[in-house]
Amino acid sequence: METIHTADAVRFTWDSEPIVDGAVVVGRDRIGAVGTFEELRGRFPGARVRRWPGTLGPARVHEGPLPDAPSPRERVHAVLKLGAVAVLEEYVDSPELRAAAERNDVVVLPRAQSIAIRQTGRADLAVLDETGACIATVCAGRLVHRRR
Repeated sequence: METIHTADAVRFTWDSEPIVDGAVVVGRDRIGAVGTFEELRGRFPGARVRRWPGTLGPARVHEGPLPDAPSPRERVHAVLKLGAVAVLEEYVDSPELRAAAERNDVVVLPRAQSIAIRQTGRADLAVLDETGACIATVCAGRLVHRRR
């Protein structure tokens, strides 16, 4: 079943112009379509809708050491709460941390790179409020963090 994620604005890259009332269709772990909410609701009438306040865009790459936490799983979850679904290889410094990243579909990258929302791409999304704080994170199509 598809899910339409929509927000006040959608950016395909964080430096692109926003689409007001934009939306992204997610099916399994892939992006199925992008456009305005009205257009996508018409094309996918049976899809579940998640409406977010703020701006929806591509998930982030965490470019520093992972936050301290009692366990590798909690360190990875702390990254997801920041809107990131990728970490740099140099900071994944133990087999346990690498395994926790893998179990949670967090990508380990050899170097920093930009991430964009594109049709058929992996569904990695972040919703940010006006201060840049993460409201929600979608990693490989799964909602893995939602601020209450």
